[in-house]
Amino acid sequence: MNLMSWRFVYQTELAFHQDWLVFRFKVDNAFAYLPPIGLGDWNDILFEMMADARAHGEEFRLMGVCPHSLERLNETMPDRFVWTSDRNYTDYIYLRESLAQLGGKKLQPKRNHINRFERFYPDYEFSLLTNDDFAECLSLAEKWRSEKEDETVRQGALNEQGSLRFCFENWERLCGRGGVLRVGGKIVAFTYGAGINYDTFDVCMEKADVDYEGAFTMINREFVRSLPDSYIYINREEDLGIEGLRRAKLSYHPHFLLHKHTVKLRTEE
Repeated sequence: MNLMSWRFVYQTELAFHQDWLVFRFKVDNAFAYLPPIGLGDWNDILFEMMADARAHGEEFRLMGVCPHSLERLNETMPDRFVWTSDRNYTDYIYLRESLAQLGGKKLQPKRNHINRFERFYPDYEFSLLTNDDFAECLSLAEKWRSEKEDETVRQGALNEQGSLRFCFENWERLCGRGGVLRVGGKIVAFTYGAGINYDTFDVCMEKADVDYEGAFTMINREFVRSLPDSYIYINREEDLGIEGLRRAKLSYHPHFLLHKHTVKLRTEE
């Protein structure tokens, strides 16, 4: 979902080559590729991707490389690559059951948020996100953006709204699934995402009106509870180095952190 909805920022392109799907995009005005997706020979497709980079006068680099893919790269082409990782782009992976139940001493503060929300707003309602909710969700996202004073944050939120609009305009094709939280009939929080694979769901967007204390905690719990039982893991993505966002994600005690690497060809010394 994110690969498509953020194309206007990263100029993302995709191509099919034999049995492979390849994504190319731009970061800091330079080419980058995701690890190829397919069932063929990695050696062959990597040479093709390197050739594509050379043809455009670009350095070959892979981004978003998880540990499993990094291991496969090194098995395919030993000693050919160097890599770095950035904590800001590490994904937070949670057990669905943990987010749904919020059990145990560590998550007691989250249960306190839920209890306060239920006490203050006993008429709250949760429902799955539908086309009829899109306009009100966009208004809530704009309210959230307008309240930010930092210009960098406001620009990031503006890009986020572009992604949001794309998702809503292509909801069915993207196989999106989301939820809305209402108080007094008004949407005070919404969230959505899509399945990554058979057992992992990716939460791409979550917004709440901060005037309603506990709305973020409540939409998180209720949405996860609404997901099919086949999803074992919830990917709540990275924190981008934003201190408040990092604290919030860590406060849910992730099952593990999925580190992602940037990989380049080793230069001859």
